[in-house]
Amino acid sequence: MKFIVTGGAGFIGHNVVRQLEAQGHQCFIIDNVTDYGFVNKDELAYLNQERRDRIRSNVHYVDLQDHNAVKTVFSNFASLVDGVIHLASFPRQKVVSASPVWGSEVMSTALVNLLELTRSYRIPKFVYISSSMVYGDFEDQVTEDAICNPQGQYGIMKLMGEWLVKDYTRRGCFDHVIIRPSAVYGEFDVEDRVVSKFMLAAMRDQTLKVNGASETLDFTYVEDAAAGIVGAALSENAVNKTYNITKSHSWSLLDAANLAVTIAGKGRVEVRDKDADFPSRGALNIDAAKRDFMYNPTVDVEEGFRRYYQWFKSSPYWQPKI
Repeated sequence: MKFIVTGGAGFIGHNVVRQLEAQGHQCFIIDNVTDYGFVNKDELAYLNQERRDRIRSNVHYVDLQDHNAVKTVFSNFASLVDGVIHLASFPRQKVVSASPVWGSEVMSTALVNLLELTRSYRIPKFVYISSSMVYGDFEDQVTEDAICNPQGQYGIMKLMGEWLVKDYTRRGCFDHVIIRPSAVYGEFDVEDRVVSKFMLAAMRDQTLKVNGASETLDFTYVEDAAAGIVGAALSENAVNKTYNITKSHSWSLLDAANLAVTIAGKGRVEVRDKDADFPSRGALNIDAAKRDFMYNPTVDVEEGFRRYYQWFKSSPYWQPKI
């Protein structure tokens, strides 16, 4: 099969492309590899090159808000394509809150451009990568049919994206799949995320700052998250449905920080008040993904953290910095 993959040169995206390529599928990547104003430029240059070296597919460096430029890419490949996998987005709540106008443009205008091109070129399937942030506050084993009550612009925009995608299906334009991942981490991610921060602080023998000792996340290793996205994209059973794609096990932030300290053999933990901008979250139920396309996340948090630690240790970029 052949797919247009937006954000296919990014953290999760290049893992999706890598797995599709390994299974004999072809990808056409659209990505503008931006730093969204929060990633060190040297770090971003290193990560972009490392991610690019791990995949074979060509990258078309196009801004999704530029309708004509994206249309040019579609005009070259759309007749060959079986689906669009849309990963490109602002990366998380913090970044959207800092640039709300830009965030809304990336998460809505760019999405509508893609939906219109998918419709006009009669591409049969659209895979939309949403977020567990659409639920707002939730407890363990939340299912996809739970009422969504997002807090903050990121979750709201992701939920609006889901509604837009569903409306195109309602009008008979194409089939869709919606994916809700959670707390994805692993090699080739940026420094400014919770697991990266914990691991690097521990390796530098610094203080790991935990915002809310009892707050939990469903940490999901990036290769497992990518496998779920690929499984849904390829499955004939995953049609006009929504899936949680996570490890389905909640870890407290305090336990995660302590695990990083244990693996690194140094560092210390400081507990602070909960970040009021973030909802309280638990584990997500993944029974639907298991049933429909045999999704089976295999990397537990202990193993995932150890792999991430070893990557930092062996990275030529990070070695001098830890």
